[in-house]
Amino acid sequence: MRKEDLQGVFPPHVTPFTKNGDLDLEALRRCVEFWIEGGVSGLVTCGSNGEAPYLSRDERKKVIETVIDQVNGRVPVIAGTGGISTRETIQLTKDAEDLGADAALVVTPFYFKHSNEEMYQHYKTVAEAVDLPLILYNVPKFTGISLDPKVVHQVVEECDNVIGIKDSSGSVALVSEIIRLVGDKISVLAGSADAFLSTLMLGGKGAIIAVAIFAPKLCRDLYEEFKAGNYEIAAKLQATISFLNSIVVRKLNQLAAVKYAVSIQGVPAGYPRRPTLPLGKEEMREVEEALKKAGIIR
Repeated sequence: MRKEDLQGVFPPHVTPFTKNGDLDLEALRRCVEFWIEGGVSGLVTCGSNGEAPYLSRDERKKVIETVIDQVNGRVPVIAGTGGISTRETIQLTKDAEDLGADAALVVTPFYFKHSNEEMYQHYKTVAEAVDLPLILYNVPKFTGISLDPKVVHQVVEECDNVIGIKDSSGSVALVSEIIRLVGDKISVLAGSADAFLSTLMLGGKGAIIAVAIFAPKLCRDLYEEFKAGNYEIAAKLQATISFLNSIVVRKLNQLAAVKYAVSIQGVPAGYPRRPTLPLGKEEMREVEEALKKAGIIR
């Protein structure tokens, strides 16, 4: 996968589980068809919304293998391979490479707070250990630390196989600075739905956002209208996407709400894995009302 291929809408998709917490790979295959039919540019598996921290190494391999098999070359498959340590991250990335993933999404190391030098050395070491194209992943709301644009610049300058970054900070200023520093060398993708259109306007190439999991066509439409120069239409679509984001992703339990938003469209997204709990009846009603207002369901 080249940076030129990293454009458009990539759902960071869910991992369906049965009620008792086992992987539901048949349900995952049906979900893959839903996303591809939605016109997405590719799939991101084993990311945050895929509940990757809840998955064992073997489970990650099964999920990645299943998605790649079901996709069957129709769109690129990007595997989430970030771990707490550099050693674990390399192992997970090599697994994805061996399974045939097109690229790896590598989240910043979390739990401990690391210096810029440690972040730089981490990404450089991972990049040198594999041939797989890498996408940096900055998601401070989950990791507790934001990747410094200077580190991004340093890594991109020294690692030829880094082709992109997903920034989920929600900060337009941070996205702007990343694009200023490396936007001509890698694809910069919005990781926050609220920043989708603004990222495109600044020179970004697309998005890896949770709303695309349950509203893939809506997100695809925004991207296509922007590319066609229909900015007023794109702005209206952004307003709808931000509305959905405010309810399903921000207000409610994100992992459970996103799965429910897929399931009420007749697609078996399964249960979240404990300790995450399914939505209550009132929360379900809120998701349903939000999707009705957005015209996704009737």
